[in-house]
Amino acid sequence: MPTVTALHVAKATRLPMRAVEKVEIEAGQGIVGDRYHGTKHRHVTVQSQDDLDTASGIHGAEVRAELTRRNMTISDGPVPREPGARIRIGDVLLEVVRVAAPCKLLDDTIGRGAQEALRRRGGSVCRVLEGGVVSLGDPVELVARPASG
Repeated sequence: MPTVTALHVAKATRLPMRAVEKVEIEAGQGIVGDRYHGTKHRHVTVQSQDDLDTASGIHGAEVRAELTRRNMTISDGPVPREPGARIRIGDVLLEVVRVAAPCKLLDDTIGRGAQEALRRRGGSVCRVLEGGVVSLGDPVELVARPASG
């Protein structure tokens, strides 16, 4: 089962990401103290270390989790990309809103070609359905997508 291997927050859009051991996450709001707290849908971003390792190989240099500007990194496996997919991390329940497309800023912070290396590997943007505290090492599970109807 995948686990949380990194947690990062930033108080404002252009400030560097800061590594933390745990985060408080509020339903319908996001991570307390993060730049996206209180936004409509972009509450939490999740990426996979497997995807970062693949991107590092393509890029030819390490792509470190904190430089991608994502909030959570899980140890392994794919992060669901389809809207409506759900991810349970400890007590927190997230719902995928969309793919987290890498921006050109990554070429400046990681190095030329990073944006392309992370294409289709940038993780997902999620909204928070159920809040709680997430800590490093917490288990991550995919939850069946509810039937539409």
